[in-house]
Amino acid sequence: MTLAAAPFYTGISHGPEEGAAHWITASDGVRLRTGHWPLNQARGTVLIFPGRTEFIEKYGQVADALRTRGYAAMAIDWRGQGLSDRLLDNPLIGHVEHFTDYQKDVAAMLRVARQLNMPRPWFLLGHSMGGAIGLRAAIEGAPVQATAFTGPMWGIRIAPHIRPLAWALGHLMPRVGQGHRLPPGTRIEHHVVADGFDNNLLTRDRDQFAIMRDQLTTHPELSLGGPSFVWLREALAETRHLASRPSPALPCVTFLGSNERIVEVPAIHRRMQEWNNGALEIVEDGEHEVMMESDAVAGPVFDRMTEVFANRPRR
Repeated sequence: MTLAAAPFYTGISHGPEEGAAHWITASDGVRLRTGHWPLNQARGTVLIFPGRTEFIEKYGQVADALRTRGYAAMAIDWRGQGLSDRLLDNPLIGHVEHFTDYQKDVAAMLRVARQLNMPRPWFLLGHSMGGAIGLRAAIEGAPVQATAFTGPMWGIRIAPHIRPLAWALGHLMPRVGQGHRLPPGTRIEHHVVADGFDNNLLTRDRDQFAIMRDQLTTHPELSLGGPSFVWLREALAETRHLASRPSPALPCVTFLGSNERIVEVPAIHRRMQEWNNGALEIVEDGEHEVMMESDAVAGPVFDRMTEVFANRPRR
């Protein structure tokens, strides 16, 4: 089957020139966009699982850092974001009917990786929401040899006195036909566009923040705002479910910024304490996007990550 070419915004990706994108279809008919950065004689391929609100081009710099260390890369726009099918009439609200639907996207991504003959072995790199999607995929047997996570969403950071209300609204609002609406405290604007650098929770590097903002102002069709009540319900249920499951028998390294303020930090510590072949690396003064900091901060992250990939037990 011939893959249909999809738009790929090279002007904002800051990645290898060879990047390309394709349209694919998930098993339930949702149209998705995948992107890849090939590399001759690569040591393998890193399958990048982006976070909520993100898109392929945001990971061009990550692909470039991996390329300099000998790895090809592939990424995806999850359903409901990027250029993949948006799932609500208001395309700026992040939404998914069931969190496990993202596994249909994973399966489609893997089909395309095989079709493109992406160099093996394959490795999984999950950021934020992509960390939750990637953890389930790894537990359920995704064909990867090692895993890496940055600021993984293995729990959602909610104040303890607010958490019962979040659970209640996440279940109540869909029952009264309001599951597509934004929860209190969220907004329709993408946080990178709405917030200035001084108020951002992603990076301490002003140049990296400027790149993030330029990507969205140049191509506003990539923008996404807050999540729906249904997404909130599904994400809370998924993180609770994942907490009950043992870690996969794969090498893992997880990176956590010492100033992480988006995902639930204790959930990351709990998971990594019991991951037999795993290591938790604290990135001092790091925020949520430890791969999108200065070279002095991000460089060691990529060095350590690819060290784990290279030194994995051969299977």
